[in-house]
Amino acid sequence: MKKSKFFTALILFSLVGQIAWVVENMYFNVFIYKMFNASAADISLMVEASAVAATLTTIFIGALSDRLGKRKIFMCLGYILWGVSILAFAFIRLDLISPFAASAAGAASIAITAVIILDCVMTFFGSSANDAAYNAWLTDMTDSGSRGRAEGINSMMPLVAILVVFGGFMGFDLDKAESWTAIYVIIGAAVIVIGALGFLIVEEPASVKRDELGLFAVAFYGFRPSVIRERKELYFTLAGFIIFGISIQVFMPYLIIYYEKTLGMSDYVLIMAPAIICAAAVTFFYGRAIDRMGPERALLPPLAMLAAGYVLLFTFPGLFKTEGFAMKLPVFIGSLLMMSGYLTGMAVFGTKIRNETPEAMAGRFQGLRIIAQVLIPGVVGPAIGAAVLKNAPTVTNGDGTTSFLPSNAIFMAALIVLAVLGAAYLIYRIARKKHEKA
Repeated sequence: MKKSKFFTALILFSLVGQIAWVVENMYFNVFIYKMFNASAADISLMVEASAVAATLTTIFIGALSDRLGKRKIFMCLGYILWGVSILAFAFIRLDLISPFAASAAGAASIAITAVIILDCVMTFFGSSANDAAYNAWLTDMTDSGSRGRAEGINSMMPLVAILVVFGGFMGFDLDKAESWTAIYVIIGAAVIVIGALGFLIVEEPASVKRDELGLFAVAFYGFRPSVIRERKELYFTLAGFIIFGISIQVFMPYLIIYYEKTLGMSDYVLIMAPAIICAAAVTFFYGRAIDRMGPERALLPPLAMLAAGYVLLFTFPGLFKTEGFAMKLPVFIGSLLMMSGYLTGMAVFGTKIRNETPEAMAGRFQGLRIIAQVLIPGVVGPAIGAAVLKNAPTVTNGDGTTSFLPSNAIFMAALIVLAVLGAAYLIYRIARKKHEKA
């Protein structure tokens, strides 16, 4: 496969897939918060249910792609069905639900339940196409000498996607149901188009062959004790990835609400956009550094950037009651450091996991990756965030209902979790050096 064709497929499938995930991970929370007055517990439940759906899907669809020796059909058809499921959210509106409910609160409750259920359906198609098939394809199409560069591009896409979504959403009033309808139609159509285009630009990896093992044997291959003993480096990496992901998920579901509602930054998009552009550039170039340094040595700078970002976001204006430019500048710098650390850290972990994955077995190991990246962080992180925000202040809405206001404590909680990873990383490095000397 030509490099230009490979990178075109990588960029398109990664970017559009991440745009869809951004809408789910960052804006479904805003959607049910603004449209249906969802609580922190509702948001936590939605994130947790989606994480479980993503994990089960990736385990079995990843294994099925290994079993059949196919990646392309799962990627392309999966993206098309993913787009259709996103379009379906356009029909979750109070004006359509209210006739079937006894009260406004009842209609909102039905809507929140519908969003959570449909989110799981959407996650099934998205995880089949992206988490299982696309990520296995990317592993198959790269090697240890090129994965840092490819992973740098792949890992910067969440930030580029955030920039695209932020910029695109600027023209919509997110307090109006019709704006959300338009958003779901646009995003859903884009995902469908990329899935159809994939039939023309995606090639099957030459190394992938049909596997004669049964589906369940393939699906649970990575859970065998013998495999764990043989590939300790892979499982150490996955353990670190879990802690990293928990730290991110402590604050991420509440981030936009914190900027807009707690800090009163109605122009948060204008603040975030330059930070996102800079962080994306950092991630792109750092991918090349990962190939030169090796992922083990490359992890410390992302952890340091992430920690520094947490400290600034916790301190301003939480401890120092700043306003105006004196508030926005530290928030900008903190956001830049946080996002740079997050994405470069993702690139490091992604590269290391792909390097430790056995050749032609990428599909069956995607379930383990999603457990480390999505399931455990998606369950534990938001639960920690919800616990921290249990007694958060509230505001009264125009209809008499109340909504919570996230506090800066979510960043301190995230920092504490990150400190656990930092300590584990230092212990690992010391043990590794002693082993090498011995």
